Amino acid sequence: MNIKERVEELTKILNKANYEYYNLDNPTITDQEYDKYLRELINLEEKYPEYADPNSPTKRVGGEAIDSFKKVTHKIPMISLANVFNEEEIRDFTGRIKNAGFRPEYVCELKIDGLSVSLHYEHGKLVFAATRGDGVIGEDITHNVKTIKTVPLDLKRDIDIEVRGEIYMNKATLEKINKEREAMGEVKLQNVRNAAAGSIRQLDPKIAAKRHLDTWIYHLPNPLDYGIKTHNEALEFMKELGFKVNPASRLVKNEEEIWKYIEEYTLKRDSLPYEIDGVVIKVNNIMMQQELGSTVKYPRWATAYKFPAEEVLTKLKDIKFTVGRTGQITPNAVLEPVLVMGSTISRATLHNEDYCRELDLRIGDIVSIKKAGDVIPEVVEPKLERRVGTEIPFKMIDKCPICGSLLVKKGNVDYFCVNKDCPKKNIESLIHFASRNAMNIDGLGDEIIEDFYNEGFLKTIPDFYSLVNYREQITELEGYGVKKVSNIILAIEESKNNSLERLIFGLGITGIGAKNAKLLASTYKTMDNLMQATYEDLVDIRDIGEILAQNIVNYFKDDVNLQIIDTLKEIGVNMNYIGEETKFNELITEKKFVITGTISFMGRDEIKSLLESYGGKTVDSVSKKTDVVIVGEAPGSKYEKAKTLGIEIWNEDKFREIVNILNS
Repeated sequence: MNIKERVEELTKILNKANYEYYNLDNPTITDQEYDKYLRELINLEEKYPEYADPNSPTKRVGGEAIDSFKKVTHKIPMISLANVFNEEEIRDFTGRIKNAGFRPEYVCELKIDGLSVSLHYEHGKLVFAATRGDGVIGEDITHNVKTIKTVPLDLKRDIDIEVRGEIYMNKATLEKINKEREAMGEVKLQNVRNAAAGSIRQLDPKIAAKRHLDTWIYHLPNPLDYGIKTHNEALEFMKELGFKVNPASRLVKNEEEIWKYIEEYTLKRDSLPYEIDGVVIKVNNIMMQQELGSTVKYPRWATAYKFPAEEVLTKLKDIKFTVGRTGQITPNAVLEPVLVMGSTISRATLHNEDYCRELDLRIGDIVSIKKAGDVIPEVVEPKLERRVGTEIPFKMIDKCPICGSLLVKKGNVDYFCVNKDCPKKNIESLIHFASRNAMNIDGLGDEIIEDFYNEGFLKTIPDFYSLVNYREQITELEGYGVKKVSNIILAIEESKNNSLERLIFGLGITGIGAKNAKLLASTYKTMDNLMQATYEDLVDIRDIGEILAQNIVNYFKDDVNLQIIDTLKEIGVNMNYIGEETKFNELITEKKFVITGTISFMGRDEIKSLLESYGGKTVDSVSKKTDVVIVGEAPGSKYEKAKTLGIEIWNEDKFREIVNILNS
């Protein structure tokens, strides 16, 4: 598909989505999908303005007013806000304002998930209310807005004024209405936003009145007319007139305080009685707002941070197969790029053949993506209702995608390339050795290792320590300056001093992760002791079961592996454990812990490190085998499950008390 066709396709998708969302209150794509398509179209139109439609959805706000309601023209357009999705984009927003010569304060507000409204008063009396519509022409919804008890019909002053805000429905109200509808055999309302929008568009105000809608007012379009110089003052002014203004609004000084506010309400979000889908950030000074101005669609002085969706939808464009360092073949999803938990994802693991077949994954599917443990992107399921019939079913390969060798199935699930000389296996082994949790050789990224492999400088693990002999040849390669090469060689030399657990993990013994590598290093103290350990010795170690014990024994029986270790010894790579000794505390040692929520005085990684230093183990999920659940602010479902199972719970005060004892 060429650029012009993609622009036309995106325009069609977004126009259809706008109509369904704003006119029918029946969206068929998620907000996240809409945002993704809109950002792509904005970027394409910036690069290729010749393909932009004059009526592009990037130049419009919302949808057209529906015919059932009288149309209202907004004297001051109700433009929407640009979205940002992470801390870096917030810094870009504030950076553009700084580059314009301003050093403002900002007001942070909660982004309410509802329906925008404009309220107009003459001599302090409500005369009409309107939806945003397309930003210029909205719908007259006065008859329904008058049923909302938090909308004052008479203000506390005789004044002509327009204010803007959000009509919304509380979570508890939606739950109550849906119980009633279910009891009557009626279809449930989908969510609070759709419920609010659908209620406010009822022709019969009695129906809207029964929905118990609410409002937050957050914007005064013409504050200077009332002698108001800041947005914060405008909020107070509207509150004094009798409008409901959200008390969570906060004046902040810089991007650090903006991000602190976002983090605070990310944790508090689920505990609020109403739905929020982000945080709005506005320049506080009105004169600065006016000088910064607006684009066709967005003000330059405000933006909306949208909470990252934990689970989002995108298209499965292809399935590619990769070869790991052990030769294991893994299918991977090639995705239309999508934001998940604040980062752009274009690939995700599909684990193995069984996983793909159980989900009935097909190339072309719309799939649900989430981050497992907030880190690894994972395909959850295909959306079967979105299939159009052109999707291609999954098919497992039978040959290595790199060397062409026939694959061998081991066990019930996994396929392996057993060719010892397979280039990809060797490259992946080298990448693993240099990785952060292994020998942590700074500057040696995946592409650099692959370059060195292809040039013949690096074929086996000991070759890392001979790269210094190729210094001149490496500096002749494009992109490798003298300083860069010197830093790499220095990092390689420094890696010789790592503690034993890093070397054990870096060698790539099948099934041995970073935690077990540390357990082995702290137990045996030297590489020689570990090499002499018997199967019976190893299987007695906690967390080293029969399979791992056999893998370790088999590794040290292999002459090639023994030669690698002997060479590393001769080179001067440390073979001793130099980490901290494991301490003992009966409250922690040999117990399994789950951490949920936020502990104010200690980060999660710090907590894990502390527990591990006393021989404790942290796990991700609560089960009957869990010994203790440490509970901070805004805990999730793990806390409820722990209570149900009767597992010991340490709240923040209890945990602080234990930490103080350990440090005394």
